[in-house]
Amino acid sequence: MARILLNKKNLFYNLSVISEQTKSKNKVAIVLKDNAYGHGILEIATLASEFGIKKAVVRTLEDALKIEKLFDYILILAEKSIHTYSHAFHIALNTLEDIDNLPDNCNVHIKVDTGMHRNGISPEDLEVAILGLKERNINITGVFTHHKGADELSTDFFWQNAVFTRVKKDVKRICEQLFLPLPAFHSCNSAALFRHSDFDEDFARVGIATYGYLDDANIFKFPILKPVLSLWADKLSSRILRKGQSVGYGGKYEALENIVISTYDVGYGDGFLRLNEKNSYTTPAGYKVLGRVSMDCLSLNTEDDEVCIFNNVKTLAKQHDTITYEITTSLNSNIKREVVWK
Repeated sequence: MARILLNKKNLFYNLSVISEQTKSKNKVAIVLKDNAYGHGILEIATLASEFGIKKAVVRTLEDALKIEKLFDYILILAEKSIHTYSHAFHIALNTLEDIDNLPDNCNVHIKVDTGMHRNGISPEDLEVAILGLKERNINITGVFTHHKGADELSTDFFWQNAVFTRVKKDVKRICEQLFLPLPAFHSCNSAALFRHSDFDEDFARVGIATYGYLDDANIFKFPILKPVLSLWADKLSSRILRKGQSVGYGGKYEALENIVISTYDVGYGDGFLRLNEKNSYTTPAGYKVLGRVSMDCLSLNTEDDEVCIFNNVKTLAKQHDTITYEITTSLNSNIKREVVWK
């Protein structure tokens, strides 16, 4: 059966590079949302905990409950209904309207919109938010924002940094006036972290870099990281495709000579996105995907019993005109994940 291999050695290498940039493992919050970017939330959480990471970031309460015993500190980004609670959980406040829906005495990180205009309160509403949370006896444990273009060559990164610097000053002033403890401040995602020459926030939320990718790394001279995930498939059948015969839906690949082909048990139903037959994909071993990818299988010009479909998704992402993490997060959670050291 198709399977995903997770390279523990590469993961630990990436976490070491990240920890060096933040100056401490305690300043790394590993992002595990969307099944750890398709890698497997339990598998990656277990390995990150073994490495010494104490903080995690997830999308939902359901995910937080899965990894609760592995981390001391879990930030939940997008949960509207908290029906159970742990003091290890910290809930992102994305809008003023959600203050009344928060559990009593919970921990909250206020998300501030510094220019992405997706989630978060306006900087002008900071005092309203803090007062509203104080009235509910809710603990303000963090204030954060999110960069919209840290991996792009533009002024947005500097502009958002400037806005968040003003936010920090305002929060400190308000907290001093209300005799509240200062919250943790964090703004850096993977790209933003490596654009700082001297990281000085309380922690960074590191997602895609954990898994071995930094898009546009050449522009900013980011460190070279190592992909953690590889996708493997097993052979279903082999045959000789004779000259002039075609394979797959629409018969888009036609043999120019007699060749041996095989089908393998990975398709777009598993998350290997359907390829445009005009832009053929080649596996790491040099085998070509022939014709269209089917729901549950694809065809290659080999008869190997097993094949590595990919061990680095950068080429595939370029062919689909997308980002690396869209490729990995598309992988079906039902595919077996296996941790290896190599």
